Amino acid sequence: MTTPSYRIEPLFLPASLDAAEAADFLEFSDLSDALALELWGNLDRATPRKARLEGWRDDEYGKLRLFFVRLDGRMVARSWIRFPQQENLQDAFLRVDVLQEFCGRGIGQALLRHVEALAAEDGRSTLQSFTEHAPGFDPNGPGILKPGTGTGGVPAAARGVRFAVAAGYTLEQVTRFSALDMPPSDGVLDALEREATGIAGDQYEILGWTDRCPDEYVEQMAVLMSKMSTDTPAGALHYDAEVWDAKRVRHVEDEWKRTGLESLVAVARDRASGELAAYSVLQHTGEKPWLAEQDDTLVAQAHRGHRLGMLVKVRNLRRLQEDHPEVERVLTFNAAENDHMLAINLALGFRPAGYDGEWQRRR
Repeated sequence: MTTPSYRIEPLFLPASLDAAEAADFLEFSDLSDALALELWGNLDRATPRKARLEGWRDDEYGKLRLFFVRLDGRMVARSWIRFPQQENLQDAFLRVDVLQEFCGRGIGQALLRHVEALAAEDGRSTLQSFTEHAPGFDPNGPGILKPGTGTGGVPAAARGVRFAVAAGYTLEQVTRFSALDMPPSDGVLDALEREATGIAGDQYEILGWTDRCPDEYVEQMAVLMSKMSTDTPAGALHYDAEVWDAKRVRHVEDEWKRTGLESLVAVARDRASGELAAYSVLQHTGEKPWLAEQDDTLVAQAHRGHRLGMLVKVRNLRRLQEDHPEVERVLTFNAAENDHMLAINLALGFRPAGYDGEWQRRR
């Protein structure tokens, strides 16, 4: 049977949300929101328009290409492909989504072939993607596809899973998506902080800032942020070690600000050496006032075992309560095999809210 052909159109980013040429971008953004609502029933995982517009622009670290398909004048499907420009030069990260009522017509297959061809043209030999799965299944129960890590799982019968498997992708890892209702239960933060401080002792002090790292710590922050690419679980997913410097830290901070994010940063500092031993970033935007999102949390290997991860997370949650009492919940993502960080989150009160399948295909 012949697969139908569809017109795949590129999305061009406008200069601003109110620019004359912004119509396609605004419709694409509405499509992205509709896709999130179909799966999750809310916009917690949907990026606000301003953040999309600024975050999707090319820079020296990556370039992004976005596409859509219209039927009868309506956008019904999208795809995107991201090409890293510093490390991971053999990799491309891609995604295909189709509104439920238009599935089964070959639109997703057409979009996937299109972005895979772009990856081949750019010399990318490793392709990665992800599928999203709402809760309501047992990741260790029957009918579950297990990842290469052996931990967690996704429903084998899910549409996205069947699509990825048919396209030759391998499930390498599962990420748990968790949510914390705010404010935390009475006394929880106090008790966890006392326990963690008792283990860390006086060796460390917890410091914090908003949005921009003080100049005196920026080089050390670059070292810690580089370790996110090497010291966190990735299964068999291909990731090169990232090279960070002060310029790259400032670039990310500037991008966060442009996209409308306020970033609360907490760090643990070794008093004797002055070395930064851990950090955590918690972010909030006025475009989603009910929500905060946990970004990176990392403890340097030489300083693990002192409950520093708990201490920096507690510091940020306290600041969030003080500065943004309107926040109803905090979201976070962790590799299913990352037992240590999951234990911290469970102690704080995070509950599983869904799972992502992390997929890879090597040419």
